[in-house]
Amino acid sequence: MTMRREAFLEQVKERGAYETTEEAERAARTVLALLGAHLVGEIRADLAARLPEDLALILLNPLQAREPLSPERFVRATAAWIEGATEQTAAWDVGAVLSVAADAAGEELTRRILLQLPVGYDLLFGHSQRV
Repeated sequence: MTMRREAFLEQVKERGAYETTEEAERAARTVLALLGAHLVGEIRADLAARLPEDLALILLNPLQAREPLSPERFVRATAAWIEGATEQTAAWDVGAVLSVAADAAGEELTRRILLQLPVGYDLLFGHSQRV
């Protein structure tokens, strides 16, 4: 079931404590573009199918990554893409977006996503350990 755009962005806005929906959307676009470079095949398509269409397209047409980024480097890369961000604010951005994406994905797909990512992403998705 696809999550509606307004609902997705409202949850990101709430979890990220953003003042505007535009800030939440900027974080969502950046984080999903980076995440898309780390997911392949069916898992990326399955997650995209659960996201609002415009955000799904970003996930499916990701920024290119030469190698899988560790969770720390993923946060650093996010900070580099968001104007004025620090590693601390980027960690907040990543957590807000990925936890909402995990809710949209559901537990089984989130588990499959985490198996494709380097160790440590479970915390970024709001899980205390691999699910």
